[in-house]
Amino acid sequence: MRAIVKGAEPASLTAHRLTPHSDYGNYLAKGDLRGYLISEQGALCCYCMSRIHAAGKGMKIEHWHSQEDHPTEQLAYQNLLGGCMGGEGKPSAMQHCDTRKGKADIQFNPANPAHRIETRIIYGSDGSIHSNDPAFNTELNAVLNLNLAVIRNNRKGVLDSLLIWWRIEKQRLKGPVPKALLERKLAYWSYGTTDLTPYCQVAVWWLRDKLAGMA
Repeated sequence: MRAIVKGAEPASLTAHRLTPHSDYGNYLAKGDLRGYLISEQGALCCYCMSRIHAAGKGMKIEHWHSQEDHPTEQLAYQNLLGGCMGGEGKPSAMQHCDTRKGKADIQFNPANPAHRIETRIIYGSDGSIHSNDPAFNTELNAVLNLNLAVIRNNRKGVLDSLLIWWRIEKQRLKGPVPKALLERKLAYWSYGTTDLTPYCQVAVWWLRDKLAGMA
């Protein structure tokens, strides 16, 4: 999970919110909204960081606070995120992200800077995701199901590829990988091109941890 920097909302959402009797259900310009969310999130799911697409059934519009329990936030842009399909149609044990979450609440919003989401997440060498906050750690598993085997293995693949690069560089340099090279690698995984690499935050977390140890 990575921090999402929210920008200006779509003009269509602003206009709709000012319309009498407006709600999320009668907001017809959801295509606009999907495009904005895709752009903000680097085309990654707000929770698992898999690739999402604006077209067809390539994503869901997630309400961090559910529409049912928080109706006043159903058109609040800060509350709207782009999520993957999350195993929709599969048994509950195989669902994740918004599909698994349903109307449940989780305590931290990746789009809220005050929640400092990236400081709350750690990753294991097996690709598992954890939090140093016990309640949030439970939510990562019981609510979002982010340690589902396929997601965990995808994260492990990113970490493994980064570790291979690091070992090759150590061998090539016949010594430690310098800070400047790690910083360039961090910039690549943090920004990359328009669309971020799926599960990129695993690499960002490892590189930041490595750089912190060099301080």
